[in-house]
Amino acid sequence: MEEKEILVKISEEQKERLLAEARKAKEKAYTPYSNYKVGAALLTRSGRIFGGCNIENASYGATICAERVAAVKALSAGEKDFLALAVLSDSEEPGTPCGICRQFLVEFAPQLPLIMGNLQGKVIVGRLDHYLPSAFNKEYLK
Repeated sequence: MEEKEILVKISEEQKERLLAEARKAKEKAYTPYSNYKVGAALLTRSGRIFGGCNIENASYGATICAERVAAVKALSAGEKDFLALAVLSDSEEPGTPCGICRQFLVEFAPQLPLIMGNLQGKVIVGRLDHYLPSAFNKEYLK
């Protein structure tokens, strides 16, 4: 992955701050069914950070992921220019955004830097377009 290119855009300080905010958001997760807590922190061009946690539902299709919660909070606040997203999970390996989240995020930031970590401190840095190549987008609707 083009980590070098990403780290030029996102400083080490920003990366650590986003992971810390994702950790805080993760603590608010509602996961009575899977017990798999995820937190996300989305940095926008204005410098604001929007946190999100996963929220499960007995009707599994109504569950919403942490990444989309953070993005929806940003969008509803008028922020559409996403700079980076951190995702922190309880798993042994850092979790990546699910397919629905990838598709949702690509609408606004196809090359969004992703900072994915776990509670043991392992971090993987990638870019959204590497995790969702040839994404379906508005160009297909013309």
